[in-house]
Amino acid sequence: MTGPTSEPTSGPDLDAYVRSTYSAAHQAIIGVLRDLMAETAPGIREVVYNGSLAWRGDRIVAIISPSKTHLTFAFARGAEFTDGYGLLAGVGRTTRHVKLKNPDAVPQDALRDYIRQAVGLDGR
Repeated sequence: MTGPTSEPTSGPDLDAYVRSTYSAAHQAIIGVLRDLMAETAPGIREVVYNGSLAWRGDRIVAIISPSKTHLTFAFARGAEFTDGYGLLAGVGRTTRHVKLKNPDAVPQDALRDYIRQAVGLDGR
């Protein structure tokens, strides 16, 4: 997941981007994800990558992709993760994702684990 990117810095610019780009239903889930990323991966920065909210260390670590019914929270090197929670989906060579439909049902413990693994793989 490297290539062209457009990166609002952070803070108000990114907040405005999220409000203008994602539905209200998705914004609630994104709020949970942003909090988890800030808590679990404070050295990773939020960016916009190919039109989607993403998180970058040395490379893209995670990215959100919206659909009408859910958000996909994808990890660039998720295929290398140990999936003790059994929630990761995908069959590609590198990425794995979790589909999220309800902000109250976000599997926070599992995502913290996946985020830590993603950060640990960043830059290697």
